[in-house]
Amino acid sequence: MFLKDRTALITGSTSGIGLAYARALAAEGANVVINGFGDADAIEKERAGIEVDFKVKARYSAANMMKPDEIAAMVAEAEKEFGAIDILVNNAGIQHVAPVDEFPIEKWDQIIAINLSSAFHTTRAALPKMKAKGWGRIINTASAHAFVASPFKSAYVSAKHGIAGFTKTVALEVATNGITVNAIAPGYVWTPLVEKQIPDTMKARNLTKEQVINDVLLLAQPTKEFVTVEQVAALAVFLCTDAAKSITGTTLPMDGGWTAA
Repeated sequence: MFLKDRTALITGSTSGIGLAYARALAAEGANVVINGFGDADAIEKERAGIEVDFKVKARYSAANMMKPDEIAAMVAEAEKEFGAIDILVNNAGIQHVAPVDEFPIEKWDQIIAINLSSAFHTTRAALPKMKAKGWGRIINTASAHAFVASPFKSAYVSAKHGIAGFTKTVALEVATNGITVNAIAPGYVWTPLVEKQIPDTMKARNLTKEQVINDVLLLAQPTKEFVTVEQVAALAVFLCTDAAKSITGTTLPMDGGWTAA
């Protein structure tokens, strides 16, 4: 419970990696603010479950990560209730796959706004209180695509490369303020979203489930194993410890060896 009396805001946290972040931080005593879209009843179940399971306060914000004014309001509301955001996890992200010359302009704008610009807006809003307290942890969800590219993912790869650069820049700016800024770069993570893609891929490519997993999804990961949301969240928790206070400005791969080659 080393995060007791701390507050964490996690964007894109109503499911998957983001929800795992929220639960892992709450398990260490942090109050949490979750954010994202989805079924209202399902979101409330997760929010209430965090409070019951970990005896902390959990709040939900429906702020749209494409709208800077809603992002600023979300941060202000969290600070009003909890005093400050001690831990900011920028996790919101979407994907679209298409050749550059066929890539919808609105999809490009949406991906850059949600996957990259939202991290600027949340960080900009949360930093003053972190500086005043002399302590803070900013953790950005990058990707193996912060290091390497894949075809047909121009917006996503550009955004994740941008997150790596943003992480370095902010880390240098706040290096003497007791604030660390890092990014976690997972490879393919086993989430409900990934699992749901498997049947369609099996049908489209006439492959078995095992072939889809090993020859399509995990083609780039030498371990041939998915990263788990719990592993990603555990690294985020470690980055909040005193043992990690000298780790800053770094994008940490967690990709089963994908970027080793």
